[in-house]
Order: sequence, then C-alpha cells, then structure tokens
Amino acid sequence: MTRQGAPAVTVDGTGLRAAVVAASWHERAMAGLLDGAARALAEAGVADVTTVRVPGTFELPVAAARLAGSHDLVVALGVVIRGGTPHFEYICQAAALGLTEVAVRTGTPVGFGVLTCDTEAQALDRAGLPGSTEDKGHEAASAAVATARALRTA
Repeated sequence: MTRQGAPAVTVDGTGLRAAVVAASWHERAMAGLLDGAARALAEAGVADVTTVRVPGTFELPVAAARLAGSHDLVVALGVVIRGGTPHFEYICQAAALGLTEVAVRTGTPVGFGVLTCDTEAQALDRAGLPGSTEDKGHEAASAAVATARALRTA
C-alpha cells in the first residue's frame, strides 16, 4: 500500500485524556497496533491513557461509546480477516458504522485503527510490526489526537 497523499500529523496532545479500545483476535497484529498507538500517544505527550481489551472488533463500538464520555479521544483497534462466509462484511460494517456513530453522537474523536484485510499477511503488513510497510495503530492514534486538539481550538 502507498502512503501517497497522507498528511504528516504532529500535534501536542499534552493534557488530553485518551482511551484505547482493542480487540483480542489476531494477537500478533494486535500487538503491533497497540504498540503503534502507544508510541503515537507518547510522542504527542498524551500521558493519561486508559486501555480496554474487548473480545472482538464487533465489541469496539460499545466500549468506545462508554469511554467517549470521560475521555478527549478514543482509539479503536481491531483486525478482521476475510473468510469464506459473509461474516467479514457484517463485522466490518458494524464496526465502521458503530464507531462513526459514537464519534458523531458524542463529539469525541474516534481514531479508526481497524484492519479489514483479505489475508493475515496483509494485516501483519499494516500492523506496524518490524518489516511492516504501514503502522495503522500509530496513524489512528495520531489522527484522533490531532482531531481532539483541533476541536479544542475551534
């Protein structure tokens, strides 16, 4: 994948309170996503971080909704890999629509770090692991911090 056109996001998140909500499926990719999000939050100066693990990607919206009221931003992390049934489409759509609804309803930025991939290799390549070409956990956290800061100054 290309990062062509991606903005360079650097922002001061000092004083912001963050929640990271992470699914438990696909532990290797999730470890990379969690590490990337933690690095992005630390680089931005966000010191107050709550991390909550949920069983799967389907559970991300309800956890994000609960945490959005007491945090300045939420980072949602998950991995869904296409299988041989329509399950992939249902879970991906539910997560995307649910997390969007949380952000719009609460006004709390939600960084979307949910990998929706055809193969495990694609997920690992986007998870920010050594040798990965992308770091979606870092990107999702950076975007959420930048949006939270922008909304504070709007």
